[in-house]
Amino acid sequence: MDRHAKPIEHADLLEQCRLHALQLLHENLTLPGILAASRTERAGDRGYCAIFGRDASICAIGMGISGEPVLRQGAIQSLATLALHQAPSGQIPNIVDERHEKPDFWYVGCIDATLWWLIALATIDRFRSRNTLQRKFAAPVRRAVQWLQCQEHPGFHLLQQNEASDWADIMPRSGFVLYTNALWHQVKLLYGLVGARETRQNALRLLMPFGSNAQGCRRTEIMASYPRSGARDRGLYLSYLNLASFGDEGDAFGNALAVLCGLAEGPAARRVLGALDREGVGDMYPMRVICTPIAAGSRAWRPYMNRHRQNFAWQYHNGGIWPFAGALWITALAEAGRQAEASARLVALANANAIGDWGFNEWLHGKTFKPLGMRGQSWNAATYLIAHRAVHDPAPLFRFPAGSLKPA
Repeated sequence: MDRHAKPIEHADLLEQCRLHALQLLHENLTLPGILAASRTERAGDRGYCAIFGRDASICAIGMGISGEPVLRQGAIQSLATLALHQAPSGQIPNIVDERHEKPDFWYVGCIDATLWWLIALATIDRFRSRNTLQRKFAAPVRRAVQWLQCQEHPGFHLLQQNEASDWADIMPRSGFVLYTNALWHQVKLLYGLVGARETRQNALRLLMPFGSNAQGCRRTEIMASYPRSGARDRGLYLSYLNLASFGDEGDAFGNALAVLCGLAEGPAARRVLGALDREGVGDMYPMRVICTPIAAGSRAWRPYMNRHRQNFAWQYHNGGIWPFAGALWITALAEAGRQAEASARLVALANANAIGDWGFNEWLHGKTFKPLGMRGQSWNAATYLIAHRAVHDPAPLFRFPAGSLKPA
């Protein structure tokens, strides 16, 4: 299939979604930066009318490549606001609400806001800013990288984290987490940091501990033996691994990011993409973020998963459908050369965003497809622009030579 060709019967839908996405981003843009969702009374009560570290950084990528100067400037301002509230240690905040005096770094610490901030800065810099952002943000970049390096295991070259401290902030993933280390691998490539190969190899040995993958050194073999003795081999990486437990629920989003960020390459990438197809995580809309939800009362269930009664099976992080995650999966498919599949799933993504008169709803129920969460989710709009570009532009956004940017 010609990478530049739109499916003729769906061209209007795709263009409508692109235009509505741009409109939503303009509406949600404020002087300090991009808000997480549209300004409604309900969103205000739940704290969504604020600049979220991960959301704003992901949005910044889509806004930065949108071709619209106002959105590009808003992307840079969003990153600047987050940098202004950076902790002295280098950590980027989880939430910045200009109505409050202090930024929020989450209960047990938010690790991925810093990762996404670095990825967004480097990506916009390379594609639209001719390395000017690298110089402008040199000091906060150094602090952010140093803070992340302090979270890295010196032997395994993988980031370590608490439970509920990444985007899935009411899920029990801890220790070495796939989603987080996929992003860490991308940061290492972008900034020319040492150890990208070791991060990739140890993620394969520890988080896909089946067959010969766990072979290499005694420590990885010992740790990998825990899940290998009882985990389901879906053809996917485990969602997390620590000394006492592991996650084999099938983190579809984390596995898609592993491909997008080069953590999974060659046979591992092909195995992951094939497994996601078999699991049917995009059968209706892209994508259901978990293959098999964690059941209440199971070994992996935590009482905090009942928070706001959101994380029961097929809901929220525990099996809900998240369009922003689907958009990044589509981008991974396109950049892996699976353009026909990416094109078809882009149509499904546009249909998901169109539900409720272009509601760009935060998430959908994994079984009933009922739209839930907040309307007007900014990262749904921004990542649609990313996926749309990936399907129609042959130049990769995420995959490019290692060390293209280095901390100044």
